[in-house]
This record gives sequence, structure tokens and C-alpha cells, in this order.
Amino acid sequence: MAPTFESQQMAPLDLHAGRENPARNSNDGHKSRVTVVGSGNWGSVAAKLIAFNTLNLPSFHDEVRMWVFQEILPSGEKLTDVINRTNENVKYLPGIKLGKNVVADADLENAVKDANMLVFVTPHQFMEGICNRLVGKIKEGAEAISLIKGMEVKMEGPCMISSLISSQLKINCCVLMGANIANEIAVEKLSEATVGYRENRETAEKWVQLFSTPYFMVSAIQDVEGVELCGTLKNVVAIAAGLVDGLEMGNNTKAAIMRIGLREMKAFSKLLFPSVKDSTFFESCGVADLITTCLGGRNRKVADAFARNGGQRSFDDLEAEMLQGQKLQGVSTAREVYGVLRHRGWLELFPLFSTVHEISTGRLPPSAIVKYSEQKPIFSR
Repeated sequence: MAPTFESQQMAPLDLHAGRENPARNSNDGHKSRVTVVGSGNWGSVAAKLIAFNTLNLPSFHDEVRMWVFQEILPSGEKLTDVINRTNENVKYLPGIKLGKNVVADADLENAVKDANMLVFVTPHQFMEGICNRLVGKIKEGAEAISLIKGMEVKMEGPCMISSLISSQLKINCCVLMGANIANEIAVEKLSEATVGYRENRETAEKWVQLFSTPYFMVSAIQDVEGVELCGTLKNVVAIAAGLVDGLEMGNNTKAAIMRIGLREMKAFSKLLFPSVKDSTFFESCGVADLITTCLGGRNRKVADAFARNGGQRSFDDLEAEMLQGQKLQGVSTAREVYGVLRHRGWLELFPLFSTVHEISTGRLPPSAIVKYSEQKPIFSR
């Protein structure tokens, strides 16, 4: 298995060798333009990765547009002005240079108008509104990729963010997920990610090119729903892991929670989408992302504090205090998953997912996180 992994991963690392800037001046009309829609912690890191590559890959324009939700900083300056002057997102990724070819733009429509490669990386609860604003404003033939970990629940059932983008904007959308704590990638610590695609392998490889660096290793698999659901559901398990940490239940209990969480992730994914592949759960987007999120992500961190406060402070209060404007995905995803389980009569099949939601809404105390294990879910494989 290792030789296969290495051969898949190492190819993108040679993409920057021997590139001469003069060659970039020809065939400008055929070069791809990239816009990153989102500028939080992960969005800023994505822009940094992409900006490094667009300077070195002759098939891309140098400039990377980054749509920024405009904020006024304590200094009185606009966030976009500070990013463009200092080359740094001082609010969401302080101390990290993004690349001089990153241009912050507070006008969403202007940011995307020339792009034929769109990278979506915003909190999932904002995506429907963003897509509504972009209908009819996207360049014909554009491709998209979603780095967003979440889902929408509508009357007709759950809708993955990649499907929302595809259906509303009439464009193909891949996904990128993985064990990606943004601050570690920002300082160029070795990390991996998985691109999920539906049919067009060539498009997937172009995304692999755009994101791959010597410290960020990307591979592609044909399983959009599996990759995206792994990235979405692991945040619910991370809430459970954080509760265990806050209750000081120990590593054995946390390992059990992670294992059962992975089992529920797989069962839920395959019930919704029978095409999801078992092997996807062993990619970076699967077990690796679950491990890193349960050990060091923001969902674990805030759930830890929630448990230490005996559930007396809400997740909303703790999010505002601890995350400096970043959004907590696990609680909202748990609510959306719970809605699907209740609607389809699956609550008893997914005791961990159900219990996380009931704890986060105050119906159960944090200590209830381990009591679900007395139940016997049907899924044992």
C-alpha cells in the first residue's frame, strides 16, 4: 500500500521545478483564474497554498482573488485594506504572509466575475445565501471545489454543500477534505488532503495541482459524497471527544468514542448514499481527519469547555469567547444530522450522533455522552 500512496502523492511536488517566469507571459487568454470565496482561518490558508502555486504553474494567472466579508478592525481600518497593505489576514491568520499575489476583495460579484476556478471555504450555514447572490454571475465553464464541512437539511432531505453549489450555480463541484488544522498548514507542517470528484479525473488532477505543495500532499478519489460526509460528520464526533476530555474520562473512553463515531459516520454515509466507498474512510478525509479533529480541533476545544462548565454556558457563548469570530461547525451539523435521523426514524441506530445533539441543546447533561453505549445499535460493521 505504501508504494501506491507515495507514487500518487509525490507527483505534484515536481510541478514547480524549472519554471521560468517569461514563459508565463504567453497564452494569457488560456490561463485559469482562481478566486477563493471565504477568508477565515482555513480560507486564508487555502489562499496561501494556491497563491504559491499560481506563481509557479504556467497554466494559471498569478493573481488570486479572495472574497472577504468586510469587517472594521479595532484600529478603524477595513479588513480588506489591511490584508492588501500587509499581505496578512490580521484577524483570522495573524503572523502569516499570504503571498503578494493575493488580492482581498469585499465585493463578492467582482471577486468571482473573471474566475473559472472557484474555491468555496466559508461556514456552511452561509452558503445558500452566497449561492443565491452568485446565480447568473459565474463565468461560463467555471469549475468549483468546496472545502466546506457541513450540510443543509431541506424539506426534501439532506443536501451536501457540493450539491448545493452545483444545483444553484450550474457548475461541477469537487470537494477537498482532510486532516487539516489550518494553523499547522499555515506554518508549513506536513499535512495531507483528499480531493473527491464525480466523473472528470482531469479536473480533479487540476485541483490537486493547485493545492499540492511539498508540505501539503493531495490525492484524488472518485467519491464526492464519501469525502464530503467524512469532513462533515467528524465534527459531531469531535464534540463528543471534547465532552469526554472536559469530563476527564481518560484516553480509553475517548478512543471508544472515536471508534464508535467512525462506525456511525460510515453507516450514516452509506444509508444516505449507497455509492459511498468503504475505502474512503481510510483516506486523509476519513480516519485521519477524525483523529486530528478529536485531538486538536476547535470543536473539541469548545466542547471541552462546555463540559467543564457543566453545560451551564451555551455553545454560542463559548464560541464567541473562544474562537475570535470563527464558527463552530459541530453543533450545527449535529442539529442537521439529528433532523435527518428523526425524519427517517433512525434515531435509535445512531445513539452517539443523537446524544451529541441532545447534550448541545441542554436536554441531557454532558455526562450522558457515555450512557448511550448501553444501547445496542444495529450497525456492527
